[in-house]
Amino acid sequence: MTAADKTSRPERKRGSGVKVVYDLLRDEILDLVLPPGSPIDEVQLAERFNMSRTPIREALVRLAGEGLIDTLPNRSTMVSNIDFLNMHTYFDALVLMYRITTRLAAEYHRPEDLRVIRAHQAEFAKAVEEQDALAMIATNAALHSAIAEAGRNPYFTSLFGRLLNEGRRLLRLYYQSYDDRLPQRFVDEHEDMIAVIAARDVEAADRLAKVHAEQIVDQIQKLFTRGGHLNVAL
Repeated sequence: MTAADKTSRPERKRGSGVKVVYDLLRDEILDLVLPPGSPIDEVQLAERFNMSRTPIREALVRLAGEGLIDTLPNRSTMVSNIDFLNMHTYFDALVLMYRITTRLAAEYHRPEDLRVIRAHQAEFAKAVEEQDALAMIATNAALHSAIAEAGRNPYFTSLFGRLLNEGRRLLRLYYQSYDDRLPQRFVDEHEDMIAVIAARDVEAADRLAKVHAEQIVDQIQKLFTRGGHLNVAL
């Protein structure tokens, strides 16, 4: 075994450890298993994952870079709070990206894009039928990301992906407002959008995406105004 072999293996193992910690904590934060304000303890995480604190720290740095955790002045770490007061700016961006990505998909999609989009839609419909909220969130994001990819603008695709990720905690609250039993109309709205994309009806794609996004925003805003119904600390 060469010296290069000896040094490369620990690096791959360490990098893999970072990814394991990052992926799991990220999902737990976005799915509200770790609610906003939850403390993050490096020692406990090292024990939980049975690894040194170095990959734990690296994973936390990545999560901090995405705004999912905060390091306080006393050096303690916590899951970041959701900025409800300034959420209107997020909603404005989200609705715009729903519209522009769906519109561009209608204009620029290829046949293979439709196959991918429809496959994700089938997975979303199955998740709705099984009342699996976490699967609904994941398949919904995958569907709209595929629509964005079909629009062939990598800047919009990247921004929309970031917004969808940031919104997973809000979407979890949104599904809770329906007791994780989404009405069939949510599946139907996706089908309608896919149909106008396939028909290359740009204006209809824009209109349906706007309606779809705004009803999500309206429902979440109603949750805010109802006060104590939310399952996270404000």
